[in-house]
Formats: sequence, structure tokens, C-alpha cells
Amino acid sequence: MVSWIISRLVVLVFGTLYPAYSSYKAVKSKDVREYVKWMMYWIIFALFTTVEVFTDMFLCWIPFYYELKIAFVVWLLSPYTKGSSVLYRKFVHPTLSSKEKDIDDYILQAKDKSYDTLVHYGRKGLNVAATAAVMAATKGQGVLSDRLRSFSMQDLSSYQDPADAEPKQATPGQHRSRPMTRSKSEAS
Repeated sequence: MVSWIISRLVVLVFGTLYPAYSSYKAVKSKDVREYVKWMMYWIIFALFTTVEVFTDMFLCWIPFYYELKIAFVVWLLSPYTKGSSVLYRKFVHPTLSSKEKDIDDYILQAKDKSYDTLVHYGRKGLNVAATAAVMAATKGQGVLSDRLRSFSMQDLSSYQDPADAEPKQATPGQHRSRPMTRSKSEAS
């Protein structure tokens, strides 16, 4: 467990943060040699992190596995070994150069398919949303009209015209109330 934590920290600091800062310095100084050096490193490091996902699952039981990863990252960065440059020039560049056309075609097809898929599912999503909105509005309108109808029927059936109501006899000590009406001058 301790080896895993140390390897994660070393890879984070020396494999990511230090190269990121060095890349920043290369961009700031506009030194083409440094650009190329750090671009080769990032390509190799991207491949390393991709492979690392699988090797961490299956090879972590190997003795000194995490220490080997630390040594590999140091080897990639070392100005003496120029590990990332060696791997890039001997393996990655020749492989990518020979497969570049196929990779570009695959990426283009993936973009086209993903765009078509996005449009297809986007339309489906909009249709579902529109249908749901119409149904909610329809149901809501029906519920609202039923609710209004029930209120109006209830109000009509419980409503009594004050003129039709029999006047109550006031009990002693109770004042008889009468509706207040406004005069024409108060109303305007």
C-alpha cells in the first residue's frame, strides 16, 4: 500500500507537474527544441498512463512493480537517458507514421458516426420531451378544467342569495348585522 502511494505521488509530481511546468517554460521561451522534447514526452506519457490503467489491475502483484514504475518515469524524464525521446523515435513515430492514414480514417468515421448518433438521439430526445410537454399540458388542462368545474358547481350549490334567505331573529344582546353597501360616491 505504501509503495502504491509513493508511486502515485512520484508519477504525479515528476511525471505530470514537473513536465507541465517545463512545457510552460518551453512555450514561454518559444524554444522549438524544447517544444519538440516536451511534445515527445507528453505523447509517451499519454501512452504510459493508458497502459498503466491495465497493468495496475493485472500486474500489481509483481514484486517491486510500483518501484519499476517510478524508475520508468524517472528514465523518461532524465536528460541523460532521454527515455521519452528514445521511445518516441524508435517505436511510436515509426508505428504512427505507418498507421497514420488508417488512424485518420478511423477518427473521421468515428466523428461522422458520433455526429449522426448525436443528431439521431438528439431528435429522439426532443420528440420525447415535446410529447411529454404536450401530454402534461393536456392532462394539466383537463385537471384544471375539472377542478374549475367542480369549484363552480360547488359554489353554485352552496350559494344562497341573501334576498332569498329568511331573516334570523336576533337574540337578546346580539346585534343584527346587515351587509354594508357603498354609496355611489364611495364606489368611484
